[in-house]
This record gives sequence, structure tokens and C-alpha cells, in this order.
Amino acid sequence: MKEHHADAFWAEMSACEHFVQIYEADDVFMDTLTGFISGGFSPGHSAVVIGTPAHRDELDRRLMAMGFDIAGARERDQFISLDAKETLSKFMVNGWPDDARFKAVIADILDRATQGGRKVRAFGEMVAVMWAEGQCAATVRLEHLWHQICQDEPFALFCAYPKAGFTEDPVESIARVCAVHSRVLAI
Repeated sequence: MKEHHADAFWAEMSACEHFVQIYEADDVFMDTLTGFISGGFSPGHSAVVIGTPAHRDELDRRLMAMGFDIAGARERDQFISLDAKETLSKFMVNGWPDDARFKAVIADILDRATQGGRKVRAFGEMVAVMWAEGQCAATVRLEHLWHQICQDEPFALFCAYPKAGFTEDPVESIARVCAVHSRVLAI
């Protein structure tokens, strides 16, 4: 398997890191996501992806091209890949994330991913889906819920938003999103 130049960056992240990338080009984002998630295939680690079908398919293609056995990793719950909209439907109530439902859904996913004491890398695109649908306040609330879980559980969480989605007062909107993350990747 090829090593990525981003491996050094990912090695420096702490177990409770919550970071965001706001991207212009899908290829740049997919490079970042692939580098992040590929670390979940190393012994003692796992990866969770809650994304759009297009990004999940492209990620699968890239991981297989790198020589990863994604089918085997899925069987062991070392690689859990879920649809963002379907996952959102499990805890959204009247356009707002229900705290208890969210915690239950994510706790179940993390329980599967942490089997055998594995360290988890999680990517969530639900926030970008919500933001694109104009649910800005609910998106920020969901980011806060994620951040709370990151405080209690030792896992790294990567969020990403397409820059094109920031249409109303982009500077203020981007600042609001960045403020709820521990690290911001260069845009």
C-alpha cells in the first residue's frame, strides 16, 4: 500500500480532535478524506464514514486502488460507511437534531467501531447536507453535539463543507462553522 504525504499530519492529531475542511474542489477534499480514512485500516484502528453516496463511492474506489480490503474491514466493523441522509433521519425531529436520539445513534456506531479497543477516525458529512438545505442553525447545533461527544469519547472527527454552500454572508457563516472545531484545515 502506498503511503500518503498527509500521513505525518494525521499522526499528529490527538484522539479527541474535531476538525473541519472547507473546500472548493472535490478532488482536494477527496484526497484529504482518503488520507484520513486510510489510517483507520491500520491495526488497532477503525474508520467511520457518514457521507453522501457520491463521496462514499469515490472513497471506496480510492481505498480499493490503494490495496485496502474494504469488504473485510466492513465485516469486522473496522470500516463503517453510512449514508448521511439516512443517518440524519434517525435523529432529526422537525428539522432539529434531537440530543438523545443523536447520542444513541452515534453511541451505537462508536460501539461497533471501537470493538477490541480500536481507535476511531470518523468523517461526518451530515452537517454539509444540512447546511446545503439551508438548516444553518440546526447544522451548528449538530456540530456542538458532535463536539460534546468528542469531549467524552476518544476519537478524531473530520467534517467538511463545500465552500460553494456558503452563500449568505460567507465570511460570517464560515467563521461560525470554524468556531465549533478544534482545528481548521487550509481552504
